[in-house]
Amino acid sequence: MFPVLELRPNCECCDKNLPPNSVEAMICTYECTFCKSCVEEVLSNVCPNCGGGFCPRPVRPRLARREGVGIRFQPASQKRVLSRYSKKEMQDFAVSVKGVAPQER
Repeated sequence: MFPVLELRPNCECCDKNLPPNSVEAMICTYECTFCKSCVEEVLSNVCPNCGGGFCPRPVRPRLARREGVGIRFQPASQKRVLSRYSKKEMQDFAVSVKGVAPQER
């Protein structure tokens, strides 16, 4: 089977719940997970951990439309993750990087 995203259960900034079917979850290339509000209002689309940008996290299929594939077979992570940076540190970092396009960072 292919590797799958962890689908982390919360925003690393505000700790908002982000269930596997959330359309509010945003991830960077390293799967750092934040809610859409924090990405837009706090982080200015800058991951405070790697400096990259964000995209919407895919929703894992609820139903197994292919054998062995779906949330039942590859469940979401239950491990909550919080950033090691304070909200102020995240904002300061974002301000220093947001002027550079994600593909140029």
